[in-house]
Amino acid sequence: MNAGGGIGAARLALTGLVRPAEARRRLRNRQYENELFNSREPERASWALTDDDARLRVHHYGSPDAPVLVLIHGWSCCIEYWNPQINALAERYHVIAYDQRGHGESTWGKRTFDADVLADDLQAVVDQSVPDSSKAVFVGHSMGGITVQAWAHRHRDRVEERAAALVLANTTWGGIVDETRVLPLLNNPLKAPLWLPQAALSVPFPLPGGRFARSLVRTRILNGRSATVDHAAFVLAMTRSCNPAARAKAAVGLTRLALGPVGAEAITVPTTVIGGRHDLLLPHAMTQRIAHSLSVRGYLDQLVVLDTGHASNIEAAEDFTAELHRVMYSVSTPPELEGAAS
Repeated sequence: MNAGGGIGAARLALTGLVRPAEARRRLRNRQYENELFNSREPERASWALTDDDARLRVHHYGSPDAPVLVLIHGWSCCIEYWNPQINALAERYHVIAYDQRGHGESTWGKRTFDADVLADDLQAVVDQSVPDSSKAVFVGHSMGGITVQAWAHRHRDRVEERAAALVLANTTWGGIVDETRVLPLLNNPLKAPLWLPQAALSVPFPLPGGRFARSLVRTRILNGRSATVDHAAFVLAMTRSCNPAARAKAAVGLTRLALGPVGAEAITVPTTVIGGRHDLLLPHAMTQRIAHSLSVRGYLDQLVVLDTGHASNIEAAEDFTAELHRVMYSVSTPPELEGAAS
């Protein structure tokens, strides 16, 4: 076995080929001119184990004694998708980020992908990786925002115990196929049959790189009028770093997902909602719907609308990070100091 592995590695070295897993790892750790996009070495790395034997990669940044911020990425992304926020906030907070199942370095496990799986995975991370010493702020982007809503619905008591506040960014509670406009003419004006996006997304092919692919990301995923080539290159690299089979499996699950308002209605802590004015993948109407549900029940902290497409934390990194800092400050500052500051 060892000899065969050595021969295989030698053949790859001679031909200049790179194993797919290593190629994806390199994409996650590419170097960029803007240092905010570059990966920072975690202070600690660990694994959260789920009840169906999935292993979730968890990274810890900053002091373990600082206020805790938990970052939950979206579909086809990974821990490194949060590099701008990790680099900006790790000196002040204990930032925890994890790879959702099948993404990054995490394994898939045995369960069928659905909202309950997303919720239980987050709970496993909370139980095994988030310190008990204080409540944390949980930030979910896109599929990560669905994860947070599903967690609130399925583990309501634990959310009240462990969460000081929530941030839901560029997300939805379902109905993706009916409202997404990321494909030309899809839902604008033509209504999409369910089978069409499922067929398009269920093929586990490796995504290409290059100028044309960057252009598509920039114009269909980001706000093409303001997003830079570097923004598109970073988002494309993160997406290409996802295992194609896992990306396809999760995509089909998301097209079927219909969590509905029960997640937002289960939230009982202050929640900030962030939307992108030019988001075609999950249009801003979806985030507004969540914000309205929270508002009528008194749990909406703020609705923030940024002049971005789907990747608000990348396209408007400074504004997005400033909002996270505001939320962290509001929940970690003693009331007497907060009053003095105002």
